[in-house]
Amino acid sequence: MSAVPEGPPEPAEPDHAQPTTQPRRGRALYLPAPGAKRATVIGAGSFGTATAIVLARGGLRTTLQTRTEDQARRLREDRENRLYLSGVELPRELRIEPVGSDLHRADYVFLSVPSTNVRGAIDALPRHGLGRDAAVISLTKGLTPPDGVAPSALLAGRLGPTRTACVGGPAHAREMVSAGAGLVAASHSEALARSLARAFIAGGVVCEESADPTGVELSGVAKNAAALASGATVRQGLNAAGAAAGHIFAEVWRWVSQLDARPESMIGLAGTGDLVATALAPESRNRRAGELLADGVPASQIPTQVGQAVEALETVPLLAKALRTAGVECPVTTALASLIEGSLPLEGWISVVRTTIPPAARRAVRRRRWWRRLRR
Repeated sequence: MSAVPEGPPEPAEPDHAQPTTQPRRGRALYLPAPGAKRATVIGAGSFGTATAIVLARGGLRTTLQTRTEDQARRLREDRENRLYLSGVELPRELRIEPVGSDLHRADYVFLSVPSTNVRGAIDALPRHGLGRDAAVISLTKGLTPPDGVAPSALLAGRLGPTRTACVGGPAHAREMVSAGAGLVAASHSEALARSLARAFIAGGVVCEESADPTGVELSGVAKNAAALASGATVRQGLNAAGAAAGHIFAEVWRWVSQLDARPESMIGLAGTGDLVATALAPESRNRRAGELLADGVPASQIPTQVGQAVEALETVPLLAKALRTAGVECPVTTALASLIEGSLPLEGWISVVRTTIPPAARRAVRRRRWWRRLRR
């Protein structure tokens, strides 16, 4: 079994979790403790940037890797990601470099890339010097083409389950760096999940530990799909929007129940907590994408209008395919995929949402214990 990198010390103990004010510039300096672990975040979108900031604040020696050298140069010069997280200053101790830089010193590698790019990012890790004991953590809330495999499952297949993890939960990037979030760090390795949770907590963000990476990751997939569905339906009324989101969650729940996962993950921070945050957020990409679909905007044009990648547009067709392959009844997810692909008009989508009757919940069978039977 591969060794799991130790996490940072408990947040109440380390001096490096406490900022040292720099009077000259009015900034907080978060100095890593001697011997601190190293983290690399691949992907400098809004959430990747926010994650790097939090990890640096927590005392990890953190590097943020950008898509291009030009982007890295701009971030180094501006000390701000003006494209994806404007107005948020990057910590002075956060290193910035382009993707492809050497990973051999990293203890943790966080993948914050669109789900369509996850396979390529994983394939590139050995070429970029990934250490044999380094842990790789997926921050992606989507499924990978062509067959809809969860990123953590791909990682576990390549590196083994004890070196891999995922992070879920309600975590809008701007709020996370200013006021906190409610994350879930999930891994089959208890030590890895604990070390990740400690790292985020040391950086000022609440983080729950979980032993259910599949459940946590599919909760994020369901959340994005449900937010897109509600956005595409809300102008028909709140009842319709709520039904659309509820149907999606129920269909994914039935799939999770068949897998080596825990459906209860979907009712915690990673599932309903994340869905509520997304449904209420004015800047939610997935909800806004649903609204644009309802306006008749082709799915291919929506990311340009939103300004960033929209995971649900790529994930929902893969999700519908995976649900059907697993034998799960999924009329609403299938209809949403057809709406995205342009083969179902809005009226057809609304009709499916309003008329679908979910399968009846199975009644629990109450079994008497043997000692109760003996008392009869």
